[in-house]
Amino acid sequence: MYQQSLPIILASKSPRRQELLSAMNLDFKVMLKEVDESYPAELLPADIAVYIAEKKAAAFAEDGREAIIITADTIVAYNDEILGKPADAKHAREMLSKLSGTNHQVYTGVSLGYGDKLYSFYDRTEVFFNVLTDAQIAHYISNYNPFDKAGAYGIQDWIGLIAVEKIIGSYTNVMGLPTEKLYRALSRF
Repeated sequence: MYQQSLPIILASKSPRRQELLSAMNLDFKVMLKEVDESYPAELLPADIAVYIAEKKAAAFAEDGREAIIITADTIVAYNDEILGKPADAKHAREMLSKLSGTNHQVYTGVSLGYGDKLYSFYDRTEVFFNVLTDAQIAHYISNYNPFDKAGAYGIQDWIGLIAVEKIIGSYTNVMGLPTEKLYRALSRF
């Protein structure tokens, strides 16, 4: 069992990541730094997620890392296309229409930094969507917040309840933080 002996900083404004760390009974603080989330075009989806998580961790390197810094980045990949956070309602509708009745992959890259150590990993989950009607997509966009979520959806939201037929892999990975792998990684520290 992981016994927390070091302070933990979550470098993420994601309420879902904060919920997941709280559910793991971890004591943590949230600290944010602005980071350019661009990446080299030739990277594969898993590498993109890890690359951005490591960029976020590097922003804290100059602070001495007297705590374990947890950074993460989640991306949705559909037919070799990266679906980031939608810019507006039209963009969200386009993304959800693409995902409707198909399957896609969710990758989350995670980095743990402490002192001069950096440990990074990723997780991948295959998500299968039922067919969504235009009315269901419009309802979701109007009543929920798809704009802060890769792929324009949250699996824990209403749309996850009606759209997700099945997943292969970690549910918490789709939420933005693969807690199963994170727990094992924290145990190494």
